[in-house]
Amino acid sequence: MRRIILLLSAAFAAFTAQASTTLPLQGTVVSPTDRNIQYVGRICFQNPERPRFTFPGTQINIAFTGTSVKLWAKPRSGYFMAQVDKAEPFKVALMGERDSVVTVATALPQGEHTLRLMYVIEGYDLKPDFRGFILDRGARLLPPPALPGRTIEFIGNSITCGYGNESTEMTDPFEYETENHYLTYAQLTCRSLDAVAHVVARSGIGVYRSYGGPKAGTPDNVMTTEYEYTNLYDRSERWDFSRFQPQLVCINLGTNDLSTNNYDARLLRQAYVRFLKQVRGHNPKAKIVYLCGSMLNGKELDIARKTLDSVVDEARKGGDTEVYRFDFTPQTGDIGYGASWHPSQWQHQKMAAELTAYLRSLMKWF
Repeated sequence: MRRIILLLSAAFAAFTAQASTTLPLQGTVVSPTDRNIQYVGRICFQNPERPRFTFPGTQINIAFTGTSVKLWAKPRSGYFMAQVDKAEPFKVALMGERDSVVTVATALPQGEHTLRLMYVIEGYDLKPDFRGFILDRGARLLPPPALPGRTIEFIGNSITCGYGNESTEMTDPFEYETENHYLTYAQLTCRSLDAVAHVVARSGIGVYRSYGGPKAGTPDNVMTTEYEYTNLYDRSERWDFSRFQPQLVCINLGTNDLSTNNYDARLLRQAYVRFLKQVRGHNPKAKIVYLCGSMLNGKELDIARKTLDSVVDEARKGGDTEVYRFDFTPQTGDIGYGASWHPSQWQHQKMAAELTAYLRSLMKWF
């Protein structure tokens, strides 16, 4: 398989991402409960020493002293993107069956540094958890840099997750190693707008019918159900929506509902209407934008656009004037495909450029 490989280049340090099973842990162990750890995303703290998460885009950020930092997590937690100070971000893997500690940075200049970690895959099969950081002996955490004041929630399917966007072969199957949410239209848009996002996304999910499901729908396995919970693989905790009230919600669903020529457009529309009321109920002050694309084409694209136009028009006539529509340019393959015909990295860049321009104008985020 041919993959796009991320390279790290930093003049002042040698960064590595080598897993280790060396225990007991050497250095200053920082508990997940440390008040200087900055968390972003839907994270379950039922066990505060083992915070759990599944959604891509989850962030764990710190500022620290010393010359090195290690990440401690459950073995086979998956892939993260890491950025140390202002160096080029790079991928960190925790995929060994027993490996739980990864050296993220070493040989840094003595002093103060920052580390931004983003979980970049959908972890509902891997069931990841975070167990802490290991710093140099005598080193400590500092208050982390403030998050951007602009806030977005992205709700989506495999496109938003970043399914296969590090692959360059459209015939490749799904693999965690080629999924990278950091490179998606969602995160590219956030970085362009200086915004921070919560992400609720899973490959194959729909509004009324997930991929390959019966024409009548899959009511127990759709976003209208999953949106209420903190973790995808575990419905033990309902999400507390007061923990994050975004200024903007972007919903990119429908591709799976209209898959395999086995759908009911009437049921799709009804589900869209219900989901809009559900999202509005939890986010009363947010602007809500229904997105369409970029994988649909032909008859299904026409159905999706007309359905969303109708849903938004009905909502606005009913008094909800802060609901909007935006269409991505459909992909044609002229700038490549990712795995399983999903958007390539370049398609995501094109989508981000389109969405950034629209949201900048809509939100007056200049």
